[in-house]
Amino acid sequence: MSASYTIGEVAAITHLSVPTIRYYDKEGLIPDLKKDQAGMRCFNERNLGALEMVNCLKTAGMSIKDIRTFMQWNLEGDATLTKRLDFFNQLHDTVENQMKQLEQTLNTIEYKQHYYRQAVADGTEKYVKTGTTHVKATVSEQE
Repeated sequence: MSASYTIGEVAAITHLSVPTIRYYDKEGLIPDLKKDQAGMRCFNERNLGALEMVNCLKTAGMSIKDIRTFMQWNLEGDATLTKRLDFFNQLHDTVENQMKQLEQTLNTIEYKQHYYRQAVADGTEKYVKTGTTHVKATVSEQE
């Protein structure tokens, strides 16, 4: 017999909130999710795998509609293998572009960190704005 998990256990395992998991179920993103006699969701390993895939696709910026389409293709079996490959090829390109944009964003943030570190060290922005280096005068130089 395979392991069965409650929605609370699944939330802890997947780091998704219980309302998010319920929403994904309502949207048809967890194929073959069973319920017990009391109507409580009973998750198995396959359902956990589906949630991991949904979470991955969501993190990549996919819409619920597109995720639903992908999950449906999975249920349709081998007849949709080419569609699924095309789906992931396109997703790969999209994520690569997102990563390039994030790299540019990170470069800007690192520049600003350096800028403000120098401004804090100088006690003013005027030297970093002009691109000049300023060394604070020591007490003996001020006298």
